[in-house]
Amino acid sequence: MNSALPTPDNPHPGMGFRQFVGLIAMMMATNAIAIDSMLPSLPEIGRALNIDTANHTQLIITSYLLGFGAAQIVYGPLADRFGRRSVLLVGMVIYTLASLGAAFAGSFEVMMMARALQGIGAAATRILAVAIVRDCYSGRQMARVMSLSFIVFLAVPVIAPSIGQLIVLVAPWRAIFGMLLIFGSVLITWILLRLPETLHPDDRIPISYRGISYAFGLVLRSRISMGYMFAMTMIMSGLFAFITSAQQVFSVVFDAAGLFTVIFAGIALFMAMSSFLNARIVERLGMRRVSHAALLGYLAVTCIHAILVVLGYETLLLFSLLQAVTMFFFGLVVSNFNAMAMEPVGHVAGTASSLLGFTTTIGGAVIGSSLGQMFDGTTLPLTVGFAAFGVAALGFVLFAEHGRLFGSSAHFGGEVVRK
Repeated sequence: MNSALPTPDNPHPGMGFRQFVGLIAMMMATNAIAIDSMLPSLPEIGRALNIDTANHTQLIITSYLLGFGAAQIVYGPLADRFGRRSVLLVGMVIYTLASLGAAFAGSFEVMMMARALQGIGAAATRILAVAIVRDCYSGRQMARVMSLSFIVFLAVPVIAPSIGQLIVLVAPWRAIFGMLLIFGSVLITWILLRLPETLHPDDRIPISYRGISYAFGLVLRSRISMGYMFAMTMIMSGLFAFITSAQQVFSVVFDAAGLFTVIFAGIALFMAMSSFLNARIVERLGMRRVSHAALLGYLAVTCIHAILVVLGYETLLLFSLLQAVTMFFFGLVVSNFNAMAMEPVGHVAGTASSLLGFTTTIGGAVIGSSLGQMFDGTTLPLTVGFAAFGVAALGFVLFAEHGRLFGSSAHFGGEVVRK
């Protein structure tokens, strides 16, 4: 492993740009594959663990998300003090061992505990992926790297349900967790062999109440960071609600369980397409123009979908098409919102990223899970919830931007200020 320090001309020594993007993408995919690969087998897992209420199988996903969100508040300060690489490795070891525990879980309670621990381990990848990219890049270049990583990352939801389905065709559902164990082991090996430490020694921040409160204070005092953090929370709430209840929607509402993996993959493909588009246009058009236009598109589609459901026009084809378009706009929104929230606080990227990840994931998981638990055999709660989240997200963006959209911005004193 190359121990040279990053420089502007060589931001990640020993790794080419493509390998760097690939590693960041795999880190980000750690979370998606841990969720999406088991969606088709949730009913089977529920029967094996004696879960007697169908909506409660959603908690296998929710427990993971809560662990994933809660741990992010810890990884940031640790990464700012001890560096990115060592903290990332600790998280991946936890993830891998928890996968082993979930594979042998004999009760719903043990499964919930193993999944929460798995989420705690995976949280390191969420925090460190953003912090490592921010160590090496800034501004529109950072958004480009995040978008290119999202292309690979979003390919995981396309194929993960099918992988999970194929596994249970030839092996027990527990083999899915064996696959996650192998995935974690491969990532650990790649990090050990190729990833340099990207945090400069001069930028390390001692773990102290003053240091953490200083970093959190920078985020909390930044209108840009706060506005986009809460806007992302609303958008993520819709995503988590869809993921936790998707299997039930297809099997119960539309009686199309056999089409679940195919349609879910198609919807995820639209997300990947939008991230690819974002990577090509964000440097030319700017993060605000792209993400604000996408948010308005997201809001329009979700409101139309909710109205059609209320009027009784919902069909499998309509649901699938409108959900795919919604996720297309989602892909254009998320990477840019994340980059804009981080931009004013780049010099405390680890701790700032932990607060951002904690808020968006815990908030999204709690709100999204609450919506998922409202599943009543129709798509009405889900579609109305999506529209409401879009309205709330727009409100937070308007707060961040002083009531204006599509503008440009510049840095003055660490804060993004309207030109």
